[in-house]
Amino acid sequence: MPLPLYLLALAVFAMGTSEFMLAGLLPDLASDLGVSVGAAGTLTSAFAIGMIIGAPLMAGLARDWPGRAGLLGFVLVFSAAHVVGAVTTSFPVLFATRVVAALANAGFLAVALTTAAALVAPDRKGRALAVLLSGTTVATVAGVPGGSVLGSLLGWRAAFWAVAALCLPAAVGILKGIPARPAQEDTAGGPALRAELAQLAGPRLILVMLLGALVNAATFASFTFLAPVVTGTAGLGELWVPVVLVLFGAGSFAGVTVAGRLSDRRPDLVVAVAGPLLLVGWPALAVLAGEPVALLGLVFVQGALSFALGSTLITRVLYEAAGAPTMAGSYATAALNVGAAAGPLVAAAALGTAAGDLGPLWASGLLVAVALLVAFPFRAVIARDRSGEVLR
Repeated sequence: MPLPLYLLALAVFAMGTSEFMLAGLLPDLASDLGVSVGAAGTLTSAFAIGMIIGAPLMAGLARDWPGRAGLLGFVLVFSAAHVVGAVTTSFPVLFATRVVAALANAGFLAVALTTAAALVAPDRKGRALAVLLSGTTVATVAGVPGGSVLGSLLGWRAAFWAVAALCLPAAVGILKGIPARPAQEDTAGGPALRAELAQLAGPRLILVMLLGALVNAATFASFTFLAPVVTGTAGLGELWVPVVLVLFGAGSFAGVTVAGRLSDRRPDLVVAVAGPLLLVGWPALAVLAGEPVALLGLVFVQGALSFALGSTLITRVLYEAAGAPTMAGSYATAALNVGAAAGPLVAAAALGTAAGDLGPLWASGLLVAVALLVAFPFRAVIARDRSGEVLR
Protein backbone atom coordinates (compact mmCIF):
# COMPACT_ATOMS: atom_id res chain seq x y z
CA MET A 1 0.00 0.00 0.00
CA PRO A 2 1.33 3.48 -0.86
CA LEU A 3 2.60 5.73 1.95
CA PRO A 4 -0.05 8.46 1.35
CA LEU A 5 -2.72 6.00 2.54
CA TYR A 6 -1.05 5.84 5.95
CA LEU A 7 -0.87 9.64 6.09
CA LEU A 8 -4.63 9.74 5.49
CA ALA A 9 -5.08 7.12 8.22
CA LEU A 10 -3.24 9.40 10.67
CA ALA A 11 -5.83 12.12 10.09
CA VAL A 12 -8.63 9.57 10.43
CA PHE A 13 -7.07 8.55 13.76
CA ALA A 14 -7.25 12.13 15.06
CA MET A 15 -10.83 12.52 13.88
CA GLY A 16 -11.91 9.15 15.25
CA THR A 17 -10.43 10.05 18.63
CA SER A 18 -12.45 13.26 18.65
CA GLU A 19 -15.67 11.50 17.67
CA PHE A 20 -15.52 8.89 20.42
CA MET A 21 -13.62 10.56 23.29
CA LEU A 22 -16.55 12.62 24.59
CA ALA A 23 -17.99 9.56 26.34
CA GLY A 24 -15.27 9.85 28.99
CA LEU A 25 -15.29 13.66 29.17
CA LEU A 26 -18.99 14.53 29.55
CA PRO A 27 -19.23 14.82 33.37
CA ASP A 28 -16.22 17.17 33.62
CA LEU A 29 -17.33 19.14 30.57
CA ALA A 30 -20.90 19.51 31.84
CA SER A 31 -19.74 20.72 35.24
CA ASP A 32 -17.30 23.24 33.75
CA LEU A 33 -19.84 24.75 31.36
CA GLY A 34 -22.77 24.66 33.78
CA VAL A 35 -25.04 22.29 31.86
CA SER A 36 -26.53 18.88 32.65
CA VAL A 37 -24.80 15.70 31.56
CA GLY A 38 -27.82 15.02 29.34
CA ALA A 39 -27.40 18.38 27.61
CA ALA A 40 -23.69 17.73 27.19
CA GLY A 41 -24.59 14.41 25.58
CA THR A 42 -26.23 16.29 22.72
CA LEU A 43 -22.70 17.11 21.54
CA THR A 44 -22.41 13.49 20.40
CA SER A 45 -25.71 13.69 18.52
CA ALA A 46 -24.65 16.97 16.91
CA PHE A 47 -21.46 15.35 15.65
CA ALA A 48 -23.27 12.31 14.23
CA ILE A 49 -25.92 14.40 12.47
CA GLY A 50 -23.22 16.70 11.10
CA MET A 51 -21.42 13.66 9.70
CA ILE A 52 -24.54 12.34 7.94
CA ILE A 53 -25.48 15.68 6.39
CA GLY A 54 -21.90 16.74 5.78
CA ALA A 55 -20.76 13.71 3.79
CA PRO A 56 -22.68 14.43 0.55
CA LEU A 57 -22.74 18.20 1.13
CA MET A 58 -18.98 18.58 1.61
CA ALA A 59 -18.14 16.04 -1.09
CA GLY A 60 -20.32 17.97 -3.53
CA LEU A 61 -18.63 21.20 -2.54
CA ALA A 62 -15.12 19.77 -2.95
CA ARG A 63 -15.70 17.58 -6.02
CA ASP A 64 -13.93 19.98 -8.38
CA TRP A 65 -11.02 20.67 -6.02
CA PRO A 66 -7.73 18.83 -6.33
CA GLY A 67 -7.79 15.99 -3.80
CA ARG A 68 -4.87 17.37 -1.79
CA ALA A 69 -6.44 20.82 -1.44
CA GLY A 70 -9.72 19.39 -0.21
CA LEU A 71 -8.10 17.04 2.30
CA LEU A 72 -5.79 19.75 3.64
CA GLY A 73 -8.62 22.26 3.96
CA PHE A 74 -10.84 19.86 5.87
CA VAL A 75 -8.05 18.87 8.29
CA LEU A 76 -7.20 22.50 9.06
CA VAL A 77 -10.86 23.42 9.64
CA PHE A 78 -11.22 20.37 11.91
CA SER A 79 -8.17 21.44 13.92
CA ALA A 80 -9.37 25.03 14.18
CA ALA A 81 -12.77 23.88 15.46
CA HIS A 82 -11.03 22.04 18.30
CA VAL A 83 -8.91 25.07 19.16
CA VAL A 84 -12.07 27.17 19.50
CA GLY A 85 -13.73 24.39 21.47
CA ALA A 86 -10.77 24.18 23.83
CA VAL A 87 -10.90 27.89 24.77
CA THR A 88 -14.63 28.64 24.80
CA THR A 89 -16.66 29.01 27.99
CA SER A 90 -19.97 28.92 26.12
CA PHE A 91 -21.83 25.66 25.60
CA PRO A 92 -23.64 26.95 22.45
CA VAL A 93 -20.25 27.86 20.95
CA LEU A 94 -18.88 24.42 21.82
CA PHE A 95 -21.97 22.85 20.26
CA ALA A 96 -21.36 24.86 17.08
CA THR A 97 -17.72 23.74 16.97
CA ARG A 98 -18.84 20.11 17.13
CA VAL A 99 -21.10 20.65 14.12
CA VAL A 100 -18.30 22.37 12.20
CA ALA A 101 -15.85 19.61 13.16
CA ALA A 102 -18.34 16.97 12.03
CA LEU A 103 -18.82 18.67 8.67
CA ALA A 104 -15.05 18.83 8.21
CA ASN A 105 -14.66 15.21 9.30
CA ALA A 106 -17.39 14.08 6.91
CA GLY A 107 -15.87 16.03 4.05
CA PHE A 108 -12.41 14.67 4.78
CA LEU A 109 -13.56 11.06 5.01
CA ALA A 110 -15.65 11.34 1.84
CA VAL A 111 -12.72 12.76 -0.13
CA ALA A 112 -10.23 10.41 1.56
CA LEU A 113 -12.24 7.32 0.60
CA THR A 114 -12.38 8.47 -3.00
CA THR A 115 -8.67 9.43 -2.96
CA ALA A 116 -7.68 6.12 -1.36
CA ALA A 117 -9.50 4.21 -4.10
CA ALA A 118 -7.71 6.33 -6.73
CA LEU A 119 -4.28 5.66 -5.23
CA VAL A 120 -4.46 1.90 -5.77
CA ALA A 121 -5.37 -0.50 -8.55
CA PRO A 122 -9.13 -0.77 -9.21
CA ASP A 123 -9.29 -4.25 -7.66
CA ARG A 124 -7.60 -3.23 -4.39
CA LYS A 125 -10.19 -0.84 -2.99
CA GLY A 126 -10.87 -3.13 -0.06
CA ARG A 127 -7.26 -3.15 1.09
CA ALA A 128 -7.05 0.63 0.70
CA LEU A 129 -10.22 1.04 2.76
CA ALA A 130 -8.79 -1.27 5.43
CA VAL A 131 -5.70 0.94 5.79
CA LEU A 132 -7.87 4.05 6.00
CA LEU A 133 -10.27 2.59 8.56
CA SER A 134 -7.35 1.35 10.65
CA GLY A 135 -7.09 4.97 11.78
CA THR A 136 -10.55 4.65 13.35
CA THR A 137 -9.81 1.30 14.95
CA VAL A 138 -6.51 2.53 16.41
CA ALA A 139 -8.45 5.51 17.78
CA THR A 140 -10.64 3.12 19.76
CA VAL A 141 -7.56 1.22 20.99
CA ALA A 142 -5.32 4.15 21.93
CA GLY A 143 -6.83 7.52 21.12
CA VAL A 144 -10.10 7.28 23.04
CA PRO A 145 -8.64 5.82 26.27
CA GLY A 146 -5.75 8.27 25.95
CA GLY A 147 -8.16 11.18 25.59
CA SER A 148 -10.09 10.02 28.64
CA VAL A 149 -6.91 9.73 30.73
CA LEU A 150 -5.71 13.14 29.54
CA GLY A 151 -9.10 14.63 30.39
CA SER A 152 -9.02 13.07 33.84
CA LEU A 153 -5.53 14.40 34.58
CA LEU A 154 -5.62 17.83 32.94
CA GLY A 155 -9.28 18.53 32.21
CA TRP A 156 -11.46 18.05 29.15
CA ARG A 157 -9.91 21.03 27.35
CA ALA A 158 -6.55 19.27 27.22
CA ALA A 159 -8.12 16.47 25.19
CA PHE A 160 -9.41 19.03 22.66
CA TRP A 161 -5.95 20.62 22.43
CA ALA A 162 -4.42 17.19 21.86
CA VAL A 163 -6.76 16.45 18.94
CA ALA A 164 -6.01 19.85 17.40
CA ALA A 165 -2.28 19.13 17.70
CA LEU A 166 -2.64 15.67 16.15
CA CYS A 167 -4.07 17.27 13.04
CA LEU A 168 -0.91 19.26 12.34
CA PRO A 169 1.43 16.37 11.42
CA ALA A 170 -1.44 14.89 9.43
CA ALA A 171 -1.77 18.18 7.52
CA VAL A 172 1.97 18.26 6.80
CA GLY A 173 1.83 14.63 5.66
CA ILE A 174 -1.05 15.37 3.29
CA LEU A 175 0.74 18.41 1.88
CA LYS A 176 3.96 16.49 1.30
CA GLY A 177 2.67 13.00 0.50
CA ILE A 178 -0.64 13.28 -1.35
CA PRO A 179 -0.44 14.07 -5.09
CA ALA A 180 -2.28 17.23 -6.08
CA ARG A 181 -4.48 14.97 -8.18
CA PRO A 182 -3.87 11.19 -7.99
CA ALA A 183 -3.19 9.44 -11.28
CA GLN A 184 -6.56 7.72 -11.40
CA GLU A 185 -8.50 10.79 -10.26
CA ASP A 186 -9.78 12.56 -13.35
CA THR A 187 -12.76 14.79 -12.67
CA ALA A 188 -12.35 16.80 -15.87
CA GLY A 189 -14.84 15.48 -18.34
CA GLY A 190 -16.26 13.16 -15.69
CA PRO A 191 -19.94 12.77 -14.86
CA ALA A 192 -21.88 15.81 -13.73
CA LEU A 193 -22.98 16.09 -10.12
CA ARG A 194 -26.58 15.29 -11.09
CA ALA A 195 -25.43 12.10 -12.80
CA GLU A 196 -23.42 11.09 -9.75
CA LEU A 197 -26.38 11.72 -7.45
CA ALA A 198 -28.55 9.66 -9.78
CA GLN A 199 -26.44 6.65 -8.83
CA LEU A 200 -28.32 6.66 -5.52
CA ALA A 201 -31.39 5.40 -7.38
CA GLY A 202 -29.58 2.14 -8.15
CA PRO A 203 -31.05 -0.74 -6.12
CA ARG A 204 -27.65 -2.46 -5.74
CA LEU A 205 -26.08 0.65 -4.22
CA ILE A 206 -29.05 1.22 -1.92
CA LEU A 207 -28.85 -2.40 -0.80
CA VAL A 208 -25.18 -2.35 0.22
CA MET A 209 -25.57 1.07 1.88
CA LEU A 210 -28.50 -0.28 3.90
CA LEU A 211 -26.57 -3.39 4.91
CA GLY A 212 -23.53 -1.34 5.90
CA ALA A 213 -25.70 0.99 7.98
CA LEU A 214 -27.44 -1.92 9.75
CA VAL A 215 -24.18 -3.65 10.68
CA ASN A 216 -22.62 -0.39 11.84
CA ALA A 217 -25.75 0.36 13.88
CA ALA A 218 -25.35 -3.01 15.60
CA THR A 219 -21.70 -2.23 16.32
CA PHE A 220 -22.33 1.19 17.87
CA ALA A 221 -25.43 0.06 19.74
CA SER A 222 -23.32 -2.18 21.96
CA PHE A 223 -20.03 -0.24 21.88
CA THR A 224 -21.76 2.88 23.23
CA PHE A 225 -23.21 1.08 26.24
CA LEU A 226 -20.47 -1.39 27.13
CA ALA A 227 -19.54 0.49 30.32
CA PRO A 228 -22.75 -0.39 32.25
CA VAL A 229 -22.33 -4.04 31.27
CA VAL A 230 -18.76 -4.07 32.58
CA THR A 231 -19.47 -2.36 35.90
CA GLY A 232 -22.97 -3.73 36.41
CA THR A 233 -23.56 -7.18 34.96
CA ALA A 234 -19.94 -8.32 35.07
CA GLY A 235 -19.33 -6.66 38.45
CA LEU A 236 -15.93 -5.28 37.45
CA GLY A 237 -14.47 -1.98 38.63
CA GLU A 238 -14.52 1.20 36.58
CA LEU A 239 -10.86 0.74 35.67
CA TRP A 240 -11.92 -2.27 33.58
CA VAL A 241 -14.04 -0.11 31.27
CA PRO A 242 -11.07 1.25 29.23
CA VAL A 243 -9.61 -2.27 29.16
CA VAL A 244 -12.81 -3.60 27.57
CA LEU A 245 -12.90 -0.70 25.10
CA VAL A 246 -9.28 -1.35 24.16
CA LEU A 247 -10.08 -5.04 23.60
CA PHE A 248 -12.97 -4.10 21.34
CA GLY A 249 -10.72 -1.71 19.45
CA ALA A 250 -7.95 -4.30 19.12
CA GLY A 251 -10.48 -6.75 17.74
CA SER A 252 -11.77 -4.17 15.28
CA PHE A 253 -8.23 -3.51 14.06
CA ALA A 254 -7.67 -7.24 13.53
CA GLY A 255 -11.01 -7.62 11.76
CA VAL A 256 -10.58 -4.74 9.34
CA THR A 257 -7.02 -5.86 8.56
CA VAL A 258 -8.02 -9.44 7.72
CA ALA A 259 -11.13 -8.39 5.82
CA GLY A 260 -9.10 -5.90 3.80
CA ARG A 261 -7.32 -8.84 2.16
CA LEU A 262 -10.59 -10.59 1.29
CA SER A 263 -13.18 -7.90 0.62
CA ASP A 264 -12.02 -7.21 -2.94
CA ARG A 265 -11.96 -10.81 -4.15
CA ARG A 266 -14.19 -12.75 -1.76
CA PRO A 267 -16.72 -10.42 -0.12
CA ASP A 268 -19.23 -13.26 -0.19
CA LEU A 269 -16.91 -15.35 1.98
CA VAL A 270 -16.53 -12.58 4.56
CA VAL A 271 -20.30 -12.10 4.75
CA ALA A 272 -21.01 -15.84 4.86
CA VAL A 273 -18.56 -16.42 7.73
CA ALA A 274 -18.63 -13.19 9.74
CA GLY A 275 -22.38 -12.58 9.42
CA PRO A 276 -23.69 -15.73 11.19
CA LEU A 277 -20.89 -15.62 13.78
CA LEU A 278 -21.73 -12.01 14.56
CA LEU A 279 -25.41 -12.91 14.83
CA VAL A 280 -24.63 -15.62 17.39
CA GLY A 281 -22.01 -13.54 19.17
CA TRP A 282 -24.19 -10.65 20.40
CA PRO A 283 -26.76 -12.87 22.19
CA ALA A 284 -23.89 -15.01 23.51
CA LEU A 285 -22.29 -11.88 24.96
CA ALA A 286 -25.61 -10.93 26.57
CA VAL A 287 -25.97 -14.38 28.14
CA LEU A 288 -22.34 -14.66 29.31
CA ALA A 289 -21.76 -11.02 30.29
CA GLY A 290 -21.78 -11.99 33.97
CA GLU A 291 -18.64 -14.07 33.44
CA PRO A 292 -15.67 -11.66 33.19
CA VAL A 293 -13.42 -14.03 31.24
CA ALA A 294 -16.14 -14.75 28.67
CA LEU A 295 -16.96 -11.04 28.47
CA LEU A 296 -13.37 -10.04 27.71
CA GLY A 297 -12.95 -12.73 25.05
CA LEU A 298 -16.26 -12.10 23.33
CA VAL A 299 -15.73 -8.33 23.25
CA PHE A 300 -12.54 -8.86 21.24
CA VAL A 301 -14.24 -11.34 18.89
CA GLN A 302 -17.28 -9.12 18.34
CA GLY A 303 -15.06 -6.15 17.57
CA ALA A 304 -13.21 -8.20 14.97
CA LEU A 305 -16.35 -9.62 13.35
CA SER A 306 -18.19 -6.27 13.38
CA PHE A 307 -15.45 -4.39 11.58
CA ALA A 308 -14.65 -7.26 9.21
CA LEU A 309 -18.25 -7.42 8.04
CA GLY A 310 -18.87 -3.67 8.19
CA SER A 311 -15.74 -2.71 6.25
CA THR A 312 -16.49 -5.33 3.59
CA LEU A 313 -19.97 -3.92 3.04
CA ILE A 314 -18.63 -0.37 2.87
CA THR A 315 -16.11 -1.55 0.29
CA ARG A 316 -19.05 -2.84 -1.75
CA VAL A 317 -20.52 0.68 -1.60
CA LEU A 318 -17.38 2.01 -3.31
CA TYR A 319 -17.62 -0.65 -6.00
CA GLU A 320 -21.33 -0.11 -6.62
CA ALA A 321 -20.85 3.67 -6.75
CA ALA A 322 -18.05 3.44 -9.34
CA GLY A 323 -20.18 5.60 -11.65
CA ALA A 324 -19.93 8.43 -9.09
CA PRO A 325 -16.14 8.88 -8.85
CA THR A 326 -16.19 12.06 -6.73
CA MET A 327 -19.25 11.23 -4.58
CA ALA A 328 -18.74 7.51 -3.86
CA GLY A 329 -16.80 8.24 -0.69
CA SER A 330 -19.65 10.39 0.63
CA TYR A 331 -22.15 7.56 0.09
CA ALA A 332 -19.91 5.21 2.07
CA THR A 333 -19.45 7.83 4.79
CA ALA A 334 -23.20 8.43 5.00
CA ALA A 335 -23.90 4.71 5.36
CA LEU A 336 -21.34 4.42 8.15
CA ASN A 337 -22.74 7.37 10.07
CA VAL A 338 -26.40 6.59 9.65
CA GLY A 339 -25.54 3.40 11.48
CA ALA A 340 -23.43 5.23 14.07
CA ALA A 341 -26.32 7.60 14.80
CA ALA A 342 -29.17 5.07 14.71
CA GLY A 343 -27.49 2.28 16.68
CA PRO A 344 -27.19 4.14 20.01
CA LEU A 345 -30.79 5.34 19.69
CA VAL A 346 -32.02 1.76 19.26
CA ALA A 347 -29.80 0.66 22.15
CA ALA A 348 -31.07 3.47 24.40
CA ALA A 349 -34.62 2.29 23.79
CA ALA A 350 -33.56 -1.28 24.62
CA LEU A 351 -32.20 -0.10 27.98
CA GLY A 352 -35.78 0.59 29.05
CA THR A 353 -36.85 -3.02 28.49
CA ALA A 354 -36.70 -5.93 30.91
CA ALA A 355 -33.22 -6.73 29.59
CA GLY A 356 -31.83 -3.59 31.26
CA ASP A 357 -28.11 -3.04 30.69
CA LEU A 358 -28.03 -6.08 28.41
CA GLY A 359 -30.69 -4.61 26.13
CA PRO A 360 -28.17 -3.03 23.72
CA LEU A 361 -26.48 -6.42 23.19
CA TRP A 362 -29.79 -8.04 22.26
CA ALA A 363 -30.60 -5.03 20.04
CA SER A 364 -27.29 -5.53 18.22
CA GLY A 365 -28.19 -9.15 17.57
CA LEU A 366 -31.56 -8.08 16.19
CA LEU A 367 -29.96 -5.50 13.86
CA VAL A 368 -27.53 -8.09 12.50
CA ALA A 369 -30.41 -10.54 12.01
CA VAL A 370 -32.29 -7.93 9.97
CA ALA A 371 -29.16 -7.28 7.88
CA LEU A 372 -28.69 -10.97 7.12
CA LEU A 373 -32.38 -11.47 6.29
CA VAL A 374 -32.16 -8.56 3.84
CA ALA A 375 -28.84 -9.77 2.40
CA PHE A 376 -29.77 -13.44 1.89
CA PRO A 377 -32.08 -13.05 -1.14
CA PHE A 378 -29.55 -10.68 -2.75
CA ARG A 379 -26.33 -12.49 -1.86
CA ALA A 380 -25.31 -12.56 -5.53
CA VAL A 381 -25.10 -8.74 -5.45
CA ILE A 382 -22.49 -8.93 -2.72
CA ALA A 383 -20.53 -11.62 -4.55
CA ARG A 384 -20.47 -9.95 -7.97
CA ASP A 385 -19.07 -6.79 -9.44
CA ARG A 386 -21.03 -4.34 -11.59
CA SER A 387 -20.19 -6.23 -14.77
CA GLY A 388 -21.75 -9.37 -13.34
CA GLU A 389 -18.50 -11.28 -12.94
CA VAL A 390 -18.10 -13.32 -9.80
CA LEU A 391 -15.39 -11.81 -7.60
CA ARG A 392 -12.73 -14.43 -6.92
